[in-house]
Amino acid sequence: MTYEPIPTNDDDVIDSRDVIARIESLTAMLDDEDTPNDERKDLVTELDALISFAQEAADYSEDWTYGAVCVRESYFTDYARELAEDTMPYPRPKVLNEWPWRHIDWDAAADALKEDYTAVTFDGVTYYVR
Repeated sequence: MTYEPIPTNDDDVIDSRDVIARIESLTAMLDDEDTPNDERKDLVTELDALISFAQEAADYSEDWTYGAVCVRESYFTDYARELAEDTMPYPRPKVLNEWPWRHIDWDAAADALKEDYTAVTFDGVTYYVR
């Protein structure tokens, strides 16, 4: 048995491929006659939320099918900082708490980065996708 991530609106970062896989898995469970009736309502609710999220996000992401990153709004500043650190040229500073990193306004940097993203909603929570 393989591990399948279950995307929820509690996740800081969601990979679109996990959403696609979960939709397929839920659809298969609902098609299976052995799935108990008392579980079906919860499965349908989860499936509806994921389909709505996927349809909205796919409209704004060319990479949806191949792996788009969806970032929770409350995590976006941390995401911006991690992205900057991951893409900084080598040699990297030994301590990222040194100049210039400790002087960067990460909230402002995140706001600037958001210009390249579109806000979408997943079950009442805002995520940014590009």
